[in-house]
Amino acid sequence: MANNNITTVEEFILIGFNDHPNWEIPLFLMFLSFYLATILGNLGMAILIQVDVHLHTPMYFFLSHLSVLDACYSSVITPQILATLATGNTVISYGHCAAQFFFFTICAGTECFLLAVMAYDRYVAISNPLLYTVAMSSRRCWSLVVTAYVCGVSGAILRTTCTFSLSFCENNQINFFFCDLPPLLKLACSDTRNAEIIIVFFGNFVILANALVILISYLFIIKAVMRMKSSGGRAKTFSTCVSHLTAVALLFGTLIFMYIRSGSRKSLEEDKVVSVFYTVVIPMLNPIIYSLRNKDVKAALEKVTIRCQVSHSIQH
Repeated sequence: MANNNITTVEEFILIGFNDHPNWEIPLFLMFLSFYLATILGNLGMAILIQVDVHLHTPMYFFLSHLSVLDACYSSVITPQILATLATGNTVISYGHCAAQFFFFTICAGTECFLLAVMAYDRYVAISNPLLYTVAMSSRRCWSLVVTAYVCGVSGAILRTTCTFSLSFCENNQINFFFCDLPPLLKLACSDTRNAEIIIVFFGNFVILANALVILISYLFIIKAVMRMKSSGGRAKTFSTCVSHLTAVALLFGTLIFMYIRSGSRKSLEEDKVVSVFYTVVIPMLNPIIYSLRNKDVKAALEKVTIRCQVSHSIQH
């Protein structure tokens, strides 16, 4: 018992699926299929980039990190959802909740920074292709990736510290399917104003600053593309950015809808749907987005498939 006879929460109850008890089996099968597709797609993409020397370029170096990050991103959230749907156990300990929030925030923040780095990479490749390999050396690429991870971890430490320094008392029911920021702030029984100011300011800064870097990079890309004399060359050059732009629009669009829109327009049911989209669906879609229109990835996949078939035929 804490002071004033207030019980401190030691565990939370996730009640995000309680509104639809008859949907447990369909939801379990849906989330399981999404999760398997996410792991196979993203780890497959990362392995493919490692084994094919033609994909050892800065663009695919960043893409391999994005793929691993998406696999981790989904693994922080989806197994908890599957366990809840399979067993009916909706209890999550305080420590587990804090850890889930921390690692989820690392993945989300780092992915924002990494997408901004990838936009900068496309700008360098298009604006000065002759010096691209020099400007984006292995050392520079590693520096940019490490910076993205450091920024992601730093932001996660700040947001997690601010969130879990709040007091959680008798009410421990989270009307969500994982430990996300909005439902946790609603449960706090202490004054959340200072924490919310810090968390919201930093979260908005991360989203908007990275969106600004991406926007500026693409303005310079458009300027460089418009200077090209051949319309076919312009279309071919800009097509290399389509996959990245799609990934950016999906992630930043959902994050802005989830965290930046005004509180008066927020709906808990809408938040649940949107959070499923950016925690489960987007990590599954990214490898598809980057492979559908990418001839290099398709060629590398065909080579690996033929190599496996030849190896299998030799063994038999």
